[in-house]
Amino acid sequence: MSMMKKLSAEVIGTFWLVLGGCGSAVMAAGFPDVGIGLLGVSLAFGLTVLTMAYAVGGISGGHFNPAVSLGLALAGRFEMKNLPAYWGAQVVGAVLAAAVLFVIVSGKADFAGVGGFASNGYGDASPGGFNMVAALVTEGVMTAVFLIVILGATAKGVPA
Repeated sequence: MSMMKKLSAEVIGTFWLVLGGCGSAVMAAGFPDVGIGLLGVSLAFGLTVLTMAYAVGGISGGHFNPAVSLGLALAGRFEMKNLPAYWGAQVVGAVLAAAVLFVIVSGKADFAGVGGFASNGYGDASPGGFNMVAALVTEGVMTAVFLIVILGATAKGVPA
C-alpha cells in the first residue's frame, strides 16, 4: 500500500478522534445540565477510535496518536523511519479537527472566545488540582497500558 494512502488514513482517523473525542468534551463542558459528562466523553473517545480502526485501520495500522506510533516502533511492529511522516499526518488531522471545532463553537450567538477549549493540565489547570508529577504518572501509566492492549489485540495468533 502506498505511503500516501497510509498517511491519508492517519489524517482521517486522527481528525475523527479529535473531532469526536475533543468535540464531545467541548460540548459537554458547554452544556453542564444536559451534557454527556465524563463517561460520555470517555465513550466518545473510545467509539471514535473503534470506528476509525474499522474504517481505515487496515490501511494505516490505525495509530491516530503519536504515542501509539512510537510504542509500536519501539516494540518492533512499525518502522522507525516512518515515525516523522505518521506524526506529521496525525498533527495535520488534529489541527484540522480543532479548526472545525472552533468554527462550530464560535457559531454560538454569545461566543466570547474559547477559553481553555475544554483543555486541562496540572496545578491550577487541573480540574482536580493534581500536580505535574501526578499528571505525568497518569499519562505514562495510561499510555503504557493502552499500548499493551493495542500490542496484545493486534499480535499474531489473536483471533480476527
